[in-house]
Amino acid sequence: MPAPEDLIWFAVALAAAGGVAGVLAGLFGIGGGAILVPVFYQLFGMLQVDDAVRMHLSVGTSLAIIVPTSIRSFLSHRKRGAVDQDLLRNWILAVPLGVFSAAFIAASVSSAGLRAIFALIAILVGLRMLLNKEHWRLGGQLPENPVRALVGWVIGLLSGLMGIGGGVLNNTFMTLYGRPVHQAVATSAGVGVLIAVPGLFGYIWAGWGSAGLPPFSTGYINWVVVGLIIPITLLVAPLGVRLAHALNKRQLEIGFGVFILSVAARFLYSLV
Repeated sequence: MPAPEDLIWFAVALAAAGGVAGVLAGLFGIGGGAILVPVFYQLFGMLQVDDAVRMHLSVGTSLAIIVPTSIRSFLSHRKRGAVDQDLLRNWILAVPLGVFSAAFIAASVSSAGLRAIFALIAILVGLRMLLNKEHWRLGGQLPENPVRALVGWVIGLLSGLMGIGGGVLNNTFMTLYGRPVHQAVATSAGVGVLIAVPGLFGYIWAGWGSAGLPPFSTGYINWVVVGLIIPITLLVAPLGVRLAHALNKRQLEIGFGVFILSVAARFLYSLV
């Protein structure tokens, strides 16, 4: 078991991660999972959680925390009229189906596999945001169904495997079709709701009865961590929303790109 001083630092790191995740939920519409997953991965390592379930537990616990965080962020953005409600209605089935597919895959994929998926997608999206040019467009309007539904399923699938709220992928999708980044961020908060709720139940199912889980876990969800983090993220999420509407488009893109690339680097290092 870790020493008492390690547990103190653990609690401090957990509180800081919750605060950062809450701001990021409002700022980037990502639900905070991109910061929580790597923090949880280190945290469960300190608590000597079995490596075979460590990444799975990090992803599942992150998705559970994203449920109230993304709802709070979505409601804040909707008050400002920035959310694309039509897109969310189109994805009300496609995104959750993708998340359930992710939970099915997570039940059999290795910890290293989940980390590799996280890092690869994060690198591609981070580079795109940093190197983005105004003329980089796939079209002037979002595609119609069935392409739109397929994109929603893919976003749900990949986000479910990464333990994030979908903003990482939805921001890229919407901006590639000419949508303003502020609208993409606001809509991503709604996408986070469509991902986190089925993700919560999917990862409970995927980890049900797994060996090596720490106490107070249901499947791949650890409720002690969930209970500690959620109040902090809910408190600070509106601050991120205010920042998102105060910064210009390029500032948001650069900030998002640097952030997600730093997360990817951490997971690549863990695979060495």
